[in-house]
Amino acid sequence: MNEHRKSDSLIVPEKHPNKGSGILRPAEGVEERSLAKGNPIMQNRSRTQRRGDLQIELNRIRQLAMNDKEMQFTALWHHVYDVDRLREAFYGLKRRAAPGVDGETWQNYSKDLEWNLQYLSDRLKAGAYKAKPVNRVYVEKSDGKQRPIGILVLEDKIVQKSATEVLTAIYEADFLGFSYGFRPGRSPHNALDALTVGITIKKVNWVLDTDIRGFFDAISHEWLVKFIAHRISDRRVVRHIKKWLNAGVLEDGELTRKEEGTPQGGSISPILANIYLHYAFDLWAHQWRRRSARGEVIIVRYADDIAMGFQYRDDAERFRKDLKKRLEKFNLELHPVKTRLIEFGRFANEDRKKRGWGKAETFTFLGFVHICSQTRKGRFMVQRQTIRKNMQRKLKEVKAELRRRLHDPVPEVGKWLRSVIMGHNRYYGVPGNSRAVHAFRYHVIRYWHRALRRRSQRTKHTWVRMRRLIKSWIPNTRILHPYPEQRLSVRT
Repeated sequence: MNEHRKSDSLIVPEKHPNKGSGILRPAEGVEERSLAKGNPIMQNRSRTQRRGDLQIELNRIRQLAMNDKEMQFTALWHHVYDVDRLREAFYGLKRRAAPGVDGETWQNYSKDLEWNLQYLSDRLKAGAYKAKPVNRVYVEKSDGKQRPIGILVLEDKIVQKSATEVLTAIYEADFLGFSYGFRPGRSPHNALDALTVGITIKKVNWVLDTDIRGFFDAISHEWLVKFIAHRISDRRVVRHIKKWLNAGVLEDGELTRKEEGTPQGGSISPILANIYLHYAFDLWAHQWRRRSARGEVIIVRYADDIAMGFQYRDDAERFRKDLKKRLEKFNLELHPVKTRLIEFGRFANEDRKKRGWGKAETFTFLGFVHICSQTRKGRFMVQRQTIRKNMQRKLKEVKAELRRRLHDPVPEVGKWLRSVIMGHNRYYGVPGNSRAVHAFRYHVIRYWHRALRRRSQRTKHTWVRMRRLIKSWIPNTRILHPYPEQRLSVRT
């Protein structure tokens, strides 16, 4: 192997003669130009063929994981640094995402993509790759608090996305059915459907609305590595996961490193969170349900959002007490205010009315308020409505953006508003929530009309013209999702 000089963050290849061999292709590595015509890195297979080969490799890993639940994988890292997989990961990234601490953008990296990917692959293979700190920014949550988001450098995004595909092939064979968050083929609406159908057809009288305080910031690195070691004994995979966990966070120019937490925003953070909760919560909760519960228990988890239904109150109270002890063992804590046990189910309103307590309480899950209600024929149903704070926050953002776009061409603003309303309708357009989605559209139209009237001090923007704009740009809202039992029956 040829000698290399090590700098703080790169391996810089020594100059080689054109016929030499080294970590990088000699001519391209020295002069940093695109691959020569004769180099067969991309020419030997089409992109479709490469994608098919990559899927075949993942299918083999997936099959091994399914056939042997105790199997430990000893050789995985070569799948991660495969240039074809890195290329697929690169094209799977958002092209206009904010750059990390190094300022590298997707467009700039793509100018000499093949050389960059080959150089990245060689560093990963040689163990010379170093993870860079995460740039932390904050976004406002629906409750007014700030949610920390980590912005990774581009190469960390590429490698993490590649590693996530490999890890997913293994752990999809292990994850339980009631886990829905950040998994292929599963969405928030699948979790919402499972919860709604579970409450409707099972003997559920009590709901435990669970919230884990600061979950992503509380994940123990030590426990996470132990959990991963159950399935993966390839030291290179574990070593690079440690690199990402220990890279540190850059905030206001100050670098901090902690032994806890994974930065939200990284490609690998969701699956690491799922692995952590799989061992800390899922397996234990499933076992508790089978061995300790007197009545029926349903569990639905989407990332760190957990909703559970119980037939008996004493089961729910014992589970809450045992869960608190279980999570404390793994450096996690139940939120004392947001974790609530409420009476909820088909007989909740009737039973509470007999006691003179009024209607059943509501709980929130994945952006919806869940309410005990009835169909027109008097049958029990779980009604789901948009959380008011979420709608108000989104309308506030729309109002601020309309001010910023005050003097932009009307067609551009109309096109943007169409995407906003369609996106909102795609998520919140569930049966029983038509009033809320119509209200969102109405307020957006009202804000746009007000903004158009402010564009000129001479004339008023009449509703006659406004109706023409609405017809051209603002789509009608409608219920897009089927009833939960219909979609769930099709899936199963």
